[in-house]
Amino acid sequence: MGAMPLRRSAPAPTSGRRPLHLGLCLGLGLCLGLGAMLAACGGGAVTTLSATPTTDAGLTLTVQRSPAGPILATGTGATLYDFGPDTPHRSTCLNDGCVYQWPPLVVHGPILVGPGVNRALVGTLRRPGGSTQLSYHGHPLYTYVLDVTSGMITGQAIDQDGGPWYVLNPAGNEIHTPFTVNG
Repeated sequence: MGAMPLRRSAPAPTSGRRPLHLGLCLGLGLCLGLGAMLAACGGGAVTTLSATPTTDAGLTLTVQRSPAGPILATGTGATLYDFGPDTPHRSTCLNDGCVYQWPPLVVHGPILVGPGVNRALVGTLRRPGGSTQLSYHGHPLYTYVLDVTSGMITGQAIDQDGGPWYVLNPAGNEIHTPFTVNG
């Protein structure tokens, strides 16, 4: 995934407490506030997203192992998820908080498929802002902000932002078995 452009504002006043480092706070998931505000974690500065997170030009879909069998991932090992309320032609993860926690898999170039991925199941849909989101067997695809290393799976079978999130098998079906892989 590509870098997310960030906009920083002036430092916020401190109350004498030692500020948490942004990386630690994100890793612990303590500062995922509405609108992606990270004021409490930015070392006294307020940090907000200024653009939707996107992928690099040219994306590879691959299959990785999980406790529930093979699942979809990116070529860099980012686990891919679908969102229960979505339809094949519409993403319902649209507010800033949802998009921050579950970045849509937005594409800007060619889509490559690795062994085990069925090219016929790869599709796209247009997001409200005009970007193109990748889908697989009618499921719009997302990554999860708390999956911070290759192969991590921490968003499986959780109910968040208005519905359940699931990994997909190479046939394009949701896996409902709860499990976690910490990298």
